[in-house]
Amino acid sequence: YSEKNGQPSTYVITGDIDAMWLRDSSAQVNPYIPFCIKDEKLSLMIEGLIRRHNRCILLDPYANAFYKDENKVSEWKNDKTEMKRGVHERKYELDSLCYPIRLAYRYWKATGNNQPFNTEWLNAMKLAVETMRAQQRKNNKGPYSFQRNGGAKTDTLTNNGYGPDVKPVGMICSAFRNSDDACTYLFNIPENLFAVVVLRYLAEMVTALHSSEADFSKECLALADEVEQAVKEHGTITHGKFNKMYVYECDGMGNSLLMDDAGIPGLISIPYLGYGTTADEHYINSRSFALSPANPYFYKSEKFEGTGSPHLAWKNADMIWPLGIIMRALTSTRHEEIKKCLAMLKACHAGTGFMHEGFNKNNAADFTRHWFAWANTLFGELILDIYHKNRSLLQQ
Repeated sequence: YSEKNGQPSTYVITGDIDAMWLRDSSAQVNPYIPFCIKDEKLSLMIEGLIRRHNRCILLDPYANAFYKDENKVSEWKNDKTEMKRGVHERKYELDSLCYPIRLAYRYWKATGNNQPFNTEWLNAMKLAVETMRAQQRKNNKGPYSFQRNGGAKTDTLTNNGYGPDVKPVGMICSAFRNSDDACTYLFNIPENLFAVVVLRYLAEMVTALHSSEADFSKECLALADEVEQAVKEHGTITHGKFNKMYVYECDGMGNSLLMDDAGIPGLISIPYLGYGTTADEHYINSRSFALSPANPYFYKSEKFEGTGSPHLAWKNADMIWPLGIIMRALTSTRHEEIKKCLAMLKACHAGTGFMHEGFNKNNAADFTRHWFAWANTLFGELILDIYHKNRSLLQQ
C-alpha cells in the first residue's frame, strides 16, 4: 500500500512471481470486502487496488500482469507483441478485464464509497468494453496479436499470433485462459458468461455514478445480452451421457472442446461468478461432466480427486489443483461433498500449511508453486463461507 498523488495505490503480488495479475489480485482481496465498512485502512487498501487496476487497464487492456515499478522492462520483452514498460506479460485473457469490474462492483455495493469511480475509472471501463467489442472480431481480427519463441506450445498463438479462426457470432474472444495457456478455440464459455455478469454490474454502476453516460450503460447491457444469446446458441451441446451442458470452448463454426480446467472461470465456477444458480440444468450437467473421467483433466487416486489443468502438462499430468477442490466445495449444496473437499484440502498441503498450484494425485509432496496467493485466499474464502452458512461442518 502506498499513495500516489494523495490517493491510495495498492500493489498485490501474486506470490512467488513478482508481478500483479489483474485476476489474481482481485481474487486475493475479495473475501475482505465485507469487512471494509468496519475497517477504514482495509477499505483504503482495496480502493487503492481499484485505482491501480484503472491505470493498468489504461496502460494496456490486453495485458494480464503488471509490475509495481511502472517503468520496469519485462522479462518477456522479446514476445512478438506490443510490450510496454510496467507490463509483466501481455497475454490477453477476457477474465482479466472481468475481475476488476467484479471487484469494483462488490466494493461499491459493500461500502457505498464512490471515490475511486471517477473519470479515470470511467475511461478505463470504456476501454475495457471497447476491447471486448474489438474481440468479438465482427469485422477483422482486431489489434491484438501475440507470439512467443520457444517454451510450451500453449505459450504462443497460432495463425500469425491471432489464434485459431472464429465465426463472429457475438461472443468475445479470449486468446488465453485464466491459466495463461492459449485457448484451443477462442470463445471460452465460462469467461463469456463471466463477461455477461460484469457487463450488467458495470451498467448499474455507470447509471448510478455517471448519469450523463446513459449511452455507455445501454451499450454494456446490449453487449451482455448479445454474448448471453450467443452462448445459448453456440456454447451448449446435448451430450450422450450428460445431456444439456456447456462446452468449455468453441469457435462458432461447430467445433467445441469438452473439458474443464480448475482455473476460475471454469465450468464448475459459473454460479460462483454470478451467472445463474447451482440448480440450473445446464450447470448441473456441466458439473457432473467436469467431476467425472469424461473430463480429461479430472484426476483421482485413493486419497484425492479433483480437476487439474493442461497448464501442468509438463509435469506429466495427474496434478490436481486445490483451486478446483475449493471451488467444488464453494458451489456444492451437499454437506457430505463439502466435508470430503475439506478433508482433501487438509491433506494436500504437504506440511507447508499453504495451498499450492497443483499436486500429484498420488503424492501431495510433489507440488508446484510454494507461494500461490490466489489459492490461499480462496481457501480462506471457503472457510468464511462455511462458517457463515453451516459452521458445524468445520467442527467435524
